[in-house]
Amino acid sequence: MKKHRFTAALSAACLVLALALPAVAAAPVSEEEAAQVVSALGIMVGDARGEMNLSGPVTRAEFVTMAVKATPAGDQVGQAAVSPYPDVPRGHWASGYVEAGVAAGLVSGYSDGTFRPNSPIVLAEGTAIVLRLLGYGPADFSGAYPTGQLALYRSLKLDRGVTAAGANSPLTRRDAMYLFYNLMTADTKEGRPYLETLGHSLNAAGELDLVALINQSMEGPVVARGSWQDSIPFAVQGAGVRLEGKTAGAADIREGDVVYWNRGLNTLWVYRDRVTGAIQALEPSSSAPSSVTVAGRTCPIETASAAYALSDLGQYGLGDTVTLLLGRNGAVAAVSGGETSGPASPAGQVGVVTAVETASYSDGRGGSYTARTAVVLCTDGKTYRYEAPSGQREGNLVQVTLSGEGKTALKSLPTSSLAGKVNGAGTKVGSESFAESVEILDVSGSRGVRVYPSRLAGLSLSGSMVRYYSKNSSGEIDRMVLNDVTGDVYQYGVLTSLDQVGEGEFASYTYELDVGGESVLISQTSTRYPVEPGPIRLKGTLQVPEGLLPLNCAKTGEVSGNRFLAGSRSYTLSDRAAVYELRNGDYYLSSLSRVRDGGYALTGWYDKTDADGGRIRVIVAREK
Repeated sequence: MKKHRFTAALSAACLVLALALPAVAAAPVSEEEAAQVVSALGIMVGDARGEMNLSGPVTRAEFVTMAVKATPAGDQVGQAAVSPYPDVPRGHWASGYVEAGVAAGLVSGYSDGTFRPNSPIVLAEGTAIVLRLLGYGPADFSGAYPTGQLALYRSLKLDRGVTAAGANSPLTRRDAMYLFYNLMTADTKEGRPYLETLGHSLNAAGELDLVALINQSMEGPVVARGSWQDSIPFAVQGAGVRLEGKTAGAADIREGDVVYWNRGLNTLWVYRDRVTGAIQALEPSSSAPSSVTVAGRTCPIETASAAYALSDLGQYGLGDTVTLLLGRNGAVAAVSGGETSGPASPAGQVGVVTAVETASYSDGRGGSYTARTAVVLCTDGKTYRYEAPSGQREGNLVQVTLSGEGKTALKSLPTSSLAGKVNGAGTKVGSESFAESVEILDVSGSRGVRVYPSRLAGLSLSGSMVRYYSKNSSGEIDRMVLNDVTGDVYQYGVLTSLDQVGEGEFASYTYELDVGGESVLISQTSTRYPVEPGPIRLKGTLQVPEGLLPLNCAKTGEVSGNRFLAGSRSYTLSDRAAVYELRNGDYYLSSLSRVRDGGYALTGWYDKTDADGGRIRVIVAREK
């Protein structure tokens, strides 16, 4: 038996081996990202209008307050019980923070017994306080203060973005912002990132994950009804508002909306997704439900009040018609009685059957029965489950119908092709206009992804590329199902190794790949996919891979905006492009912000040309 080992070096026509990875990027992050991080953590916030006043000075009282807020219990500090210093009376706004900072050994007063809260804080003082947070005290330094402290400050890269140069240079609010941002990724004396002491973690590339950080720091939800604004710990008027992912104002919030908030960012996130219909299932039981299925859609239950309402102790049960008020990730925030008509009704939904399985349903008499069930991905991008007749199969195009009794059913739809070029604004295909709220689903086999008209701008759609479309009462296209047009339905990563055992008809292959930092193994298959180690496209799911395809090399280039420039050619960069650093033949998941600073040679890999809807899907970076 003969065994062959293929390594990344064999397919590195466009790549060169890289050197060791640095722990963090050398350049500071943008002011916007640093401000969002320290705000999300509640360390440093702006005024009522969100203004951070970064060019302003920082007093000792302000800096100590920031330092205490950067500790695990920093948000629980109240007013001091007694006056900690003669010049910091009990009624001083920072008395509690000064008292807590002194008690924690972060700072001390002066030999004359004063604290001097209004004096500007200088670099040496700020550095010493931040190093105390990391676990370093006076015993860890030799020589005259602050020589050792400033040396460690630079060694730990706490100086990135800080403009104060000398030991006695006053810090600005911008300097303080960067100092506390850098603190989060610095290792403590015990050797773990400081951010972990606050209950958060860095991503696989050793960077602050702003999305995860805001998610973990978010509070709520509360439903906008009655005196809901009393639940928000800041003034709603003037706060930032994000409504369904778009910038809005407090006046745009309607009764029944589901609201979350972040104190540090002074921002509300508002959702108004709803689903109405009969309760089909409560899992794992009606006594303690954690998810509910209504009108074919299964939703996790987020709040205790919603769980109570749907339990056998509450007012709703299997077979009852309800309206679920859904928040982030489609979770149930509240429940009310509902009608089976209106905009939340499933009737009229169009989608593709992605799976057929067996599920249990209520019989309306306290019992249950099992039935063949279709899992349907609809043009709104959400997944629903409905009882399915024997004729329904994976990949079928269907529409949801609703009887007068509120019972749902699936109706197979014929294809309705459409050809034409989508204009540059993404508002028309040929002479047909898209509705402002058009729903577009791009499907490959039994998998699909929702896309938006701007994603199709400039593409020429042939009849075979459009499986279905419908129009609203104004004659505009309101729903469309595409046939594998964009490639966005696939997952992209790198094939890290390929093993072959045996030859000819007796050969078997094992593929090891990395997709978004997650390892995937396709073992002992007789299929020899047309790939070599390097960037690839994965068909199917990580759990059930169906195939691998190679990507095309765009050669070495640079990123400019949303473009990848390689020689005289320009490629559009995918919004979800995977970035890897290559070192000694091994791939390490990275990020674009880390490698685009000019210290890396970047190689782009694309699935197809821009004219065909393709994108740069993977970027491989090596140190120059």
